[in-house]
Amino acid sequence: MSENIENCTHDCSSCGADCPSRQDPESLIEPQNALSNVKKVIGVVSGKGGVGKSLVTSMLATTLRRRECSVGILDADITGPSIPKCFGLKGRATADENGMYPIITKTGIKVMSINLLLEEETAPVVWRGPVIAGAIKQFWTDVVWGDVDYMFVDMPPGTGDVPLTVFQSLPLAGIIIVASPQELVGMIVSKAVEMAKLMEVPVLGLVENMSYFKCPDCGKEIKLFGESHIDEVAAKYGLKVMGKLPIDPTLASACDRGIIELFGGDWLEGAADAIEEQG
Repeated sequence: MSENIENCTHDCSSCGADCPSRQDPESLIEPQNALSNVKKVIGVVSGKGGVGKSLVTSMLATTLRRRECSVGILDADITGPSIPKCFGLKGRATADENGMYPIITKTGIKVMSINLLLEEETAPVVWRGPVIAGAIKQFWTDVVWGDVDYMFVDMPPGTGDVPLTVFQSLPLAGIIIVASPQELVGMIVSKAVEMAKLMEVPVLGLVENMSYFKCPDCGKEIKLFGESHIDEVAAKYGLKVMGKLPIDPTLASACDRGIIELFGGDWLEGAADAIEEQG
């Protein structure tokens, strides 16, 4: 073997050696449930917590559902699940010999979250990384999703064990990075972009949350966190800004009341267009 490597011409067509470079790496992608037909999986990620990733996930799912698409949400934020709260889901998921079944929202969005399996939604999930990773894989392999055009995966913040599990185990068509308008945004976004490159997953674009506050009296946009840097960061990496969400008390209230599907506003229509254009 060492002799073959030393004499390698890097022209595999003229060589019969069974060296590592000729062997395809084993895929870690988990198979979906036999009764599932999920066409496209999109991860929603952030480099840090508290930027509104779950809000963006909920609004993107709602926006595409309004376009008559079949939509699902896999809540991979096991230790901090908030998707059921946004949609007002209270029941527990059921299961039979075919697998687990997602809870369906008022408008028909399919949701699976750890909070839909716990006896008490306020009970903490005190699990180590491998157990959390196993739960996320089961949400993909053991849940009967049926026909889904677009599945959004609400991922925990950062670049640790759980995001790595999603990148390696689910067939991601791309990711959307959620950020906020602060000086640190460049460093935070760069971590997510570099991880996506490392895992060979395309970045579909950026969404900026808490971009501005619109005065209810005069309509002036006030930049509470200072001037946004999202456009220059996007340009640096050759990415598109898919949308900018304001600080809007009605959005926070909609999440708290479990009626995010009733939100008004076209802030993420461009993001939905980009997702559909990807095919």
